[in-house]
Amino acid sequence: MTPPLAWQIGPLLPWLDLVSIAVFAATGAVAATRAGQTLVTATFFALITGVGGGTLRDLLIDAPVFWVHDRLVAGICIAVATLVWVTPERWWQGKVFAWLDASGLAAYAVFGAAKSLGFGIPPVPAIVLGIVNACAGGIIRDMLANEPSILMRPELYVTAAALAASAYVGLHLLGAPSFVAALAATGAGFGLRGAAIHWKIALPAYRGKR
Repeated sequence: MTPPLAWQIGPLLPWLDLVSIAVFAATGAVAATRAGQTLVTATFFALITGVGGGTLRDLLIDAPVFWVHDRLVAGICIAVATLVWVTPERWWQGKVFAWLDASGLAAYAVFGAAKSLGFGIPPVPAIVLGIVNACAGGIIRDMLANEPSILMRPELYVTAAALAASAYVGLHLLGAPSFVAALAATGAGFGLRGAAIHWKIALPAYRGKR
């Protein structure tokens, strides 16, 4: 049941949410086109990647599933998939895919944490839900595309989502305005993920018992 007071996340965060959905939808469509799939498959990939994390988030916090009640979200995913389909493949080659994913990751982690706080979720679970919000769609995308999961990539990924979500929650608890907290936290998460992409920064792997 929705709390008596609607989640007050400020005017910026809903737009940040839509941008994140569009970016993740693009990564889903790109994954499908890389595999030589049809426009229908690319659209499905865009939808499942764009709304997957947010759907899981809303189910966990007992909120109405956002895209079912929003007239824009499904249309944005379909439009993005069509755009990817009709544009040259070279536009999406190289590190474009990784940078798109990085920007969506940071923004979606922030939005997931913000919405969770607005529904009365305590700070630490809100951070976890921000991470889930940011990563679940990409995990589903990789599974469907039969690609190595984002969770198994060596450079920092989940850590960047955790930084973005934690920074937002921390700034929120300190009383920062929502738009300031959102911009700062998104910048921090994107900066860490971008550094990981550029310099191949990774956490040390487990090496077994010595």
